[in-house]
This record gives sequence, structure tokens and C-alpha cells, in this order.
Amino acid sequence: MHDFLIIKDIVIILLISIPIIFLFNKIQIPSIAGFLVTGMIIGPYGFKLISDVDNISVMAEVGVILLLFTIGLEVSLKRLLKMKRLLLITGGLQVFITTLVSAFIFYLLNIPINKSIYLGLLVSLSSTAIVLKLLSDKNELDAPHGRIALAILIFQDLAIIPIFIVLPILGIGSDFSTITISLKIIAAVAVILFLLVIARFIIPKLLFHIANLRLREVFTIGVILLILGTAYLTHSFGLSFALGAFISGLILAESEFSHQVESEIIPLKDAFNSVFFVSVGLLLNTQFVFNHPILISGLTLSVIFLKALIVLLVIKVSGYPLRVALAAGLSLSQIGEFSFVLMQAGLKLNLIGGDYYDSFLASSIFTMILTPFLLKLNPLISYTVGNLGTHPSKNNFRLGELIDHVIIVGFGLNGRNLSRVLTETGIKYVIVELNPDTVKKELAKGERIIYGDCSKTEILIQANINTANIIVFAISDPETTRRSLMLAKQLNPNVYSIVRTRYTNEIRDLISLGADEVIPEEFETSLQIFSKVLRRFHIPLNVIMKQVSILRSESYSMMVKEESSEHPLINLNEILAAGLTETFFIDDDNKFAGKTLSEVNLRAKTDATIIAIVRAGKTITNPSGDESLCLHDTIVITGTHQSVDDAFEYLSSK
Repeated sequence: MHDFLIIKDIVIILLISIPIIFLFNKIQIPSIAGFLVTGMIIGPYGFKLISDVDNISVMAEVGVILLLFTIGLEVSLKRLLKMKRLLLITGGLQVFITTLVSAFIFYLLNIPINKSIYLGLLVSLSSTAIVLKLLSDKNELDAPHGRIALAILIFQDLAIIPIFIVLPILGIGSDFSTITISLKIIAAVAVILFLLVIARFIIPKLLFHIANLRLREVFTIGVILLILGTAYLTHSFGLSFALGAFISGLILAESEFSHQVESEIIPLKDAFNSVFFVSVGLLLNTQFVFNHPILISGLTLSVIFLKALIVLLVIKVSGYPLRVALAAGLSLSQIGEFSFVLMQAGLKLNLIGGDYYDSFLASSIFTMILTPFLLKLNPLISYTVGNLGTHPSKNNFRLGELIDHVIIVGFGLNGRNLSRVLTETGIKYVIVELNPDTVKKELAKGERIIYGDCSKTEILIQANINTANIIVFAISDPETTRRSLMLAKQLNPNVYSIVRTRYTNEIRDLISLGADEVIPEEFETSLQIFSKVLRRFHIPLNVIMKQVSILRSESYSMMVKEESSEHPLINLNEILAAGLTETFFIDDDNKFAGKTLSEVNLRAKTDATIIAIVRAGKTITNPSGDESLCLHDTIVITGTHQSVDDAFEYLSSK
């Protein structure tokens, strides 16, 4: 019976975690915190529903392996290169400074240097899962602080690998020499390089042969074998299981099977990760928390304050406004899930234990639980404190000359396209951009751009909001857009405001704040799909444009209010029953070039008729059967929808 106790433990975990996660979801606390609390409740320090954590720890180890594998699978070299400055400089400084400052504080508390460095590494990591989930829910992943947070989180995830290499060295304690450290680092790097070379040439070929069997069950088993096999191989060389999983994920990310592998593994990863976080909660000594509430509270708040402050300083030094730096700092102020992974490794290496383990584990869990509430207060705190950091930028051009101009807020794809069109049409404009690198590059090109936060009065005044004709918000930051829109309307009630947003459910709110035009990407995409589908059915262009115009003229009310339009939509059956006229271009590869219309014999083949030929700018109407088709002719075809489709297929045949 003892062998089957793990089944009972899993049943208990699932039974307790489902209502807790549901409750946490209602109060907008991430599921990770729910799993941690579940472990606290059912563990040996709670209601003792699970007292033996060894079996659970094995499943938790598998969860860590799968977690590292998916991180490796999601790492894109192109993505990393695109954000290399933020990634390397901002992310690198955050991890290095947080580790250094934290280690120094722990060392002052009479903790040995190797353990102080280890604890500093734990503090430096934030929760990728929690932060990305919360920022995504708030539509802030593309906002400046969201992009910065993402870059730092990616660097932290990548930093796990060298940290795993360093841990055994730190575990040696004070009885180590420079030679010992050097030999261990060289050995670890050699093993990693060896595994990378082997994995690069063997894993993709193995996966190809497995996929070639065309059996999904075999493919799934083969992927799991590759993950666990590589993990076991690194473990055999004295490194961690997780390191091998990351390497296999990194290799497979470049293969054509990456998306299928991810779809097969993610359900397993989610299941085993839930067990991992529950296992962490099982180890939390709740009695210790109740006995030392001041210690745990002080440690939790100290970690949040220290991490937020360091991130703030790093980002501020990089040239971003105080508001953005503070928003990113608060987002990254918790302890991350990988810190729990490192804590399990630290237990085995005697780097942490006893009261230190209980204190750090408890404070880490509480920083996670507090994160959603901090992000709710984020706008209020960052905008209030951010006002202290407003300094108008200095420019090489005179904005005082601008009257009746356009203010473009944000210089991403939309902002660039708009500025290009305005330049060609001779309309004056000024760009307000928050990315200091972008501003520096564009100023060097002679672009009329200023650095600043558009939610600040000084910046809008510097952009001559009082004499502007139009202000266009082309940024991906909903909260900043709202605040800036209200401020712009206060400073100039007559300015015409056009706001780009992502979702239709934001339209009503933006219009109530004074937006004259709201362009939701979600709805514009639906209009594009709508138009493409109707064009496929050969619906006349004027009919399609009329329907698009109706939807837009009603200010997207059909989408926002989910009500029927008072304007009738097109009757597809009537249009399809009628005839239509289309054009077909004779390109260089067309087999009918040089043949007469009699030889083409289009009417007999498709029941469609050629009524004209456009050649070199001249039109030949009602061409005879002796007329030949020439290269680059455009022929005009008429008939029913079906016959025109058949004609296109016939004329395009090879």
C-alpha cells in the first residue's frame, strides 16, 4: 500500500488546489501563489494531509526540467539580438547589482561570503510567469516599462545557466582555492560545449526520424526521451538536470519541429510545474511564520524595496523617465520561481537551511502574493512620483515656429509611417518619443523629435499642444494613453485627437475621455478579413467599401454594443446571382501568350467571355477571334461568378 501513497498525495493536491486557484483567480492573484498556498495548507506544517514530501519532490524535479526546457525552446536568437541593449545592459546590471548589494547586506549580518553570494543570487531573480501574466492582462507588455521588464526577465532566465554552474563552487565553502574554482569552471564549460555540439548534430536528426514514423504517440515519447535523456547526461557529468533540459530546448528551438514539440510538452509542463510549486509550499514552516511575523514582514518589504530601487536606478541611468523606471521596478520586485529551484539545489549543497531557509521561503512567497496588488497601485505610484522627474528635453530645432501641426506620440511602426506620409505631403509635425536610443538616432537623421513622457504637462507644452491641429496617440500603453489624452484636451480642447488602441472594448472609455477618433487594431483586422473574404467572392469593390464605411461611420457601435446595424448588410445571394467583370494579366510565364482568342477558346472552355484587351495603354473593345494575346496584355473578362473563377483557373494553368 505504501507504494501507492503518491496517488493519494496527487489526489489531495488536485482536490485542494482547484478551489484555491479559482478563488485566487477571482481576486486576481496568479495561480502560482495558489499552488504555494495549497502546499502550505496540506503540508507537514499545515493540516498534515501530506507528510512525506520525497515522492512529490521527484515529480517536482521533472517540473523543473520541463520548465527549463520550454525556456530554452522559447529563446529566439533574433529576438535577443533585437533587444540586445536592453537585455545585456539593463538586465545584466540588474542581476549584477542586486546580487552584489544583497550579498554585501547578508555579509554584514555575519553570513559567510559564499552563502551571502548565493542568497544575493536568489534575490536577483524575479518571476517571469507572474510578471508576464499580469502585464499581459493589463495590455502593458508593449508599453515601455513592459518591454524593459521583459528584457530583464529574459536575461534572468538565461542567467540561470551560469548560476547553476557556479552553485557547486559556492557549495565548497571557504575550503576552496583559485585552482579548484578554475578547474571546475573549465570542466563545466567543456561539458556544456561538448553537449551543445552533440545535441546540435544528433537531436534534430533523431527527431526527424521519429517524426518520419508519423505516429503522434511515438513523437511525444521521443520528445520526452530527448529531454530527460539530455538532462540525465548533464547530471552524469556532475551538472544539473535542468541545465541539460535547457540545452535540448535551445537546440530544438532552431528546428522545424519546435512548434509541435512545444504543443506536446506544454500540458505536461503545466501539470508538473503545479506539483513543483505545491512542493515548495509543503516545505514552508507556517509555525515559523506565526512565531516571527515581524521578521518575515520586514524581510518581505525589504526585498520589494531593494529590488524596486535597483531596477529603478538601472533604468533611470539608461535614460528612461522616472515613471517608466518606477513602473518596471515595482513589476520586478518579487522573488522568482527559479529562486525556488535554486533553493532546492542550495539545500543539497548546504548553502541554505534551518531558519534561513524558512525565512527566505516565506518572504519569497509573500512577495509573489503581493505582486498583483503592487501592479494595481503601479499607475498611481509611478505617475505621482514620476512628476518629480520631468525635465523637458533640449532640441536642435525651434518648436516655437510650429502652428497648426500634428503631434505624433510614439515612433513605432504606426508613428514612422505617419511621419513619412506627413513629410511627403508637407504637413508640419513633431514626434514625442520615450525611448532615448530612438530619439538619439532620429535626431541624428534630422527628424523633428523630442524626448519625453507625453503624460507630463511640460512635454506637451514643449510640443506646442496649444497650437496643434491634431494629436495622434500611436503608443501601446493604455494607461499612459488615457492620462495623456485627458491632459491634451485640458491644454487644448480644440485639438483633434486620434487614438490607436488594441481592443474594441476600450473605445467607449477613450471617447468619454475626449478622443475624437479611436482606431482599434482588433476591429481594423476584422475589417481587413471581411474585405478579403468578400473580394474572394468577387463582390464589387464599391459594395465592400460601402459596408466598411457603414461600420466605421457608426463609430464601431456594432462591435462595442453588440447591436445590429440600422444599415442593411449586403445580400450575398443577389450579388452572386448577378454577373461580374474582372481583369486578368498575361505575364511572362503564361502559356496563352501569342495565341489567338480562337485558339484560347475561353467561352467554350469556361462559359466566360473576353470583352476587351488593354495593350500599351490602349483598349481594344470586342476583339475578334483572330486577335492574338501578347505579353503584358490585360484582358477584361465577363460572366457569372463561377465562369469567371473557371476562366482564371484555365488561363493560369501551366
